[in-house]
Amino acid sequence: MVIQGLGTAAPSHRYTQKECWEAAQDIERFQQLEPRSRAIIKKVLTGNNGISTRHLVLDDISQAFELNPDALHARFARHAPRLGKQAAERALADAGAEPSAIDGVIVSTCTGYLCPGLSSYLIEDLGLRPGVLALDLVGQGCGAALPNLCTAEALLASQRCRRILSVCVEVCSAAFYLDNDPGVLISACLFGDGAGAAVLGAESNGKRRVSWTASGSLHNPRDRDLLRFEQKDGMLRNILSAQVPGLAAEHVAHVLDQVLGLAQVERSEMVGWVLHPGGRDVLTAVSQRLGLSEHDVRWSRAVLAEYGNLSSPSVYFVLQAALADSTPGGYWWMSSFGAGFSGHGAVLEVEHRV
Repeated sequence: MVIQGLGTAAPSHRYTQKECWEAAQDIERFQQLEPRSRAIIKKVLTGNNGISTRHLVLDDISQAFELNPDALHARFARHAPRLGKQAAERALADAGAEPSAIDGVIVSTCTGYLCPGLSSYLIEDLGLRPGVLALDLVGQGCGAALPNLCTAEALLASQRCRRILSVCVEVCSAAFYLDNDPGVLISACLFGDGAGAAVLGAESNGKRRVSWTASGSLHNPRDRDLLRFEQKDGMLRNILSAQVPGLAAEHVAHVLDQVLGLAQVERSEMVGWVLHPGGRDVLTAVSQRLGLSEHDVRWSRAVLAEYGNLSSPSVYFVLQAALADSTPGGYWWMSSFGAGFSGHGAVLEVEHRV
């Protein structure tokens, strides 16, 4: 499988962490939190947590505190198709492909629910063929991009499709929740809105070749309750435990060893690292476990600083940044992790720049 084109999209409204903190002061729901909880939010939003800004679909940051199921669902229903369309159009343009060339569309999201799914809206908005194969994948959280791409690889290998559009869309501001749980409070300060897309095919299209060489996953249901969504008061409530950075590092390291064996590639041959930027502490734990330098994780750090944690689209943003940089060709490692607890990874072979 070859990644023929990439596209990303984020809302035009961009808020600094300081602006988010200042806006919270006037919100009654914030004032109802315990003093310790308000102190946690202040520390995360005003401290050095690796995030400078976040792009949100909100016209005003105070809208984040409209915490009722109808408002949150309406936010997702309005903005998720728009973001997905923007990212997909940019991926198609990058690949030099017309919508009529797409045989399958695979969409991942976890921050809202539509029936029919987002694929139906993208088929309409992009003008895809009515007979296109459409799959909506849910419940995989931040790690969803890699399973999405693995599904595309299988469809291409089976020759069921010749060209596939992969899309990950998250309106994290539609899954906002607020109470006195530390994990919930930290989540409210980390996540942003955005979408990523890739056009995938069996053959190169004349661009810098990015080949999907081998991939693998690790699922550990024993730790399922440490990172997941639950339904409470009719809304999604994020469970984020303190063990997540260590678990993420453990999963990434395990999957890396597994996939390097499948690809018959040595660890020393890896020259690029495309890591899901789940947060400052997560990136630190992963880089320490893998023995990476700050230079190795610079794209993940940059995406985190600009956008926060975008959940499933994050790795598309990081890969796009890496390809735009002066990164040498060769073997690159791309990995994500998320609800489950699950970890995913793939070896990419990237053509040297001409």
